[in-house]
Amino acid sequence: MQMKKDIHMTGQDLLGMVQVRPGDFGKYAIIPGPAERRDAILEYLEKPVKCFSFFEYAVFTGTYQGVKIAVGNGGRFSPDSAIIAEILCAGKVENIIRAGSCGAMDENIKVGDIVLATGVIRGDGVTPYYVDRDFKTVADKGLLEVLEKQATKEGVQVKKGLIWTTDALLRETREVVEKARKEGAIAADMVSSAMMTIAQINGVKAASISAVSDNMITGELGFMNPDYYDAEAKLIKICLDAVVALAKQKN
Repeated sequence: MQMKKDIHMTGQDLLGMVQVRPGDFGKYAIIPGPAERRDAILEYLEKPVKCFSFFEYAVFTGTYQGVKIAVGNGGRFSPDSAIIAEILCAGKVENIIRAGSCGAMDENIKVGDIVLATGVIRGDGVTPYYVDRDFKTVADKGLLEVLEKQATKEGVQVKKGLIWTTDALLRETREVVEKARKEGAIAADMVSSAMMTIAQINGVKAASISAVSDNMITGELGFMNPDYYDAEAKLIKICLDAVVALAKQKN
């Protein structure tokens, strides 16, 4: 006997299980990895309400300067992020901003800098189930422009370039790092590939902006560095103000 459906469980199935309708999330989503960064963003929203919960993932909606925004923790790894991306796409979100952290792959990028991904080098294990090897995952140009403009207003000069997504945090060896650098990567994370690729194939605009937590080239580990936490706070404000700017463009 064959499977009854082409895909056993879809994003639409998950939304239906918790009675979330397409459109309930609104048009804009800001998705960090960990729940603590999600909660930091929620502090800026008026009347945030949990509208979706599945396993340890939760998405809230609220307003910021009158604009409805969905904010959820997308997980720290590609499989988690793929699930949230599928859910947001099924929920008819039109713009997804990944608000994350990354490791620099350039000695001139410091802990506390902010990286804006123009595209992704896919080193994760999720996206091969969605697209072939030649598929180019790129950020939406409009989102890039708005995020960069808001960063400038915050006094931040972002570093723009390709980001490499890997699943093996503790196997970022010299060999694999140098290979990704030769392909043009200026930073690495564990999320952007899945989130941006799934958004792209569903016609949803997506971009990834990250605070630099460490540097693979110099060996610096700055996870407890105050500069990193300062950058994370600026990152949140940049993303929120970018959504407001996007909403004004629509009006």
